[in-house]
Amino acid sequence: MTTAVRDVFSGAGLLLRGAGIVLSRPKLFFLGAIPPLFTSLLFLGALIALLYNIADLAAWATPFAEAWAGGWRNTVRITAGVLMVGAAVLVMVVGFTGLTLALGSPLYDLIAEDVEERMGGAPEADESLTGSIARSVRQSLVLVLISALIALPLLIAGFVPVVGQTVVPVVSALFGGFMLGMELVGAAFDRRGLRRLGDRRRAIWSRKALSLGFAVPAYFLLAIPFVAVLVFPAATAGGTLLARRILPAAPPVAPPAGPVQGYPQGGRWHPPQGGHPPQQWQPPYGPGQPR
Repeated sequence: MTTAVRDVFSGAGLLLRGAGIVLSRPKLFFLGAIPPLFTSLLFLGALIALLYNIADLAAWATPFAEAWAGGWRNTVRITAGVLMVGAAVLVMVVGFTGLTLALGSPLYDLIAEDVEERMGGAPEADESLTGSIARSVRQSLVLVLISALIALPLLIAGFVPVVGQTVVPVVSALFGGFMLGMELVGAAFDRRGLRRLGDRRRAIWSRKALSLGFAVPAYFLLAIPFVAVLVFPAATAGGTLLARRILPAAPPVAPPAGPVQGYPQGGRWHPPQGGHPPQQWQPPYGPGQPR
């Protein structure tokens, strides 16, 4: 089995591991399900309101067809209505994750922090809550805009015979998964001071198979109405695990200046209780000790 294929399966495993982590913390799981539930209900209400008023909106958008014959006028307005509903659904699909993460930023930071503490080596966040939320909202809007700009031509290309039923779905899934991955690793990257979207993009691109193996299944699951409520906490935990895999290891903790009381020469030094360095420091071997 090639490395790329192993990475794809390993990435999918991160989503399952994330599910296991949040399910072992029921309170954290239910807190993480609140933002996607709220977003789902918000989008559902907006879609119902749109469908209820679609005839009036289509007439408002096509005033030029008012004097046309009944058949042509109805055709134009039905087409306008279908396009408006399609555009609304497109915006909801590409904006769901970003809006949910922005609304639930403090809750998803708790999930990410819990994962970091379990795995060890969790860096301390050094950004204020207000600053973090403001930047998260701004970056989510940028990602939603990029997703919408790419998704629209893909939606149109979907009507092209053969290509629209073969190539376009694959490209859409890969692109959607990539953008989703950039959003889900955000909390872990922020804790490490990597707060630019370019930092996320480069890191994910460096481990494409692993990242897409995680993000594409999450993308499909989050696209199912209300299933996203259950999947979102697991995807957030999995995104933190993914970030820890694709980021380079932090430098080892510096050794103490003098001898460590209570440890024999050549023994291991452990950090103060509560610290979780990514690796322990091994002092050099003393004279005459076996190497």
